[in-house]
Amino acid sequence: MLPEYKGRMILEERETACRVKPVLEEQKLREIQDALARSLRSHVRVTVVLFEPEADRICSGFVTSIHAHSRELKLQWAGDSEWIRVDDIMEVRLS
Repeated sequence: MLPEYKGRMILEERETACRVKPVLEEQKLREIQDALARSLRSHVRVTVVLFEPEADRICSGFVTSIHAHSRELKLQWAGDSEWIRVDDIMEVRLS
C-alpha cells in the first residue's frame, strides 16, 4: 500500500471516530449545580462548556430558568436564549 493512501486512511478513521463523553465525578457535578443555581439566584453571568460529538462548545450568559424534571436550563444572552441539557455540561465558570 502506498504511504499516501495509508496516511489518508488513518486521517479518515480519526475524522469519523465519535468522541465519548467522559463521566464526571460527584464533586464536579455538585460544583456545576451550585454554579448554575448561583447564576439563577444572583443573576451572575456563567460560561458553560458543553460536550458535543465533534468538539466542545462554549456558551456564556445568565441562567433564567432551571427545569429539574427535564434536567434542562435556559441560558439567556443579549436578547437571545437557548435551552441546554444539564447532562451535556462539562464545566461551568462564573464570570
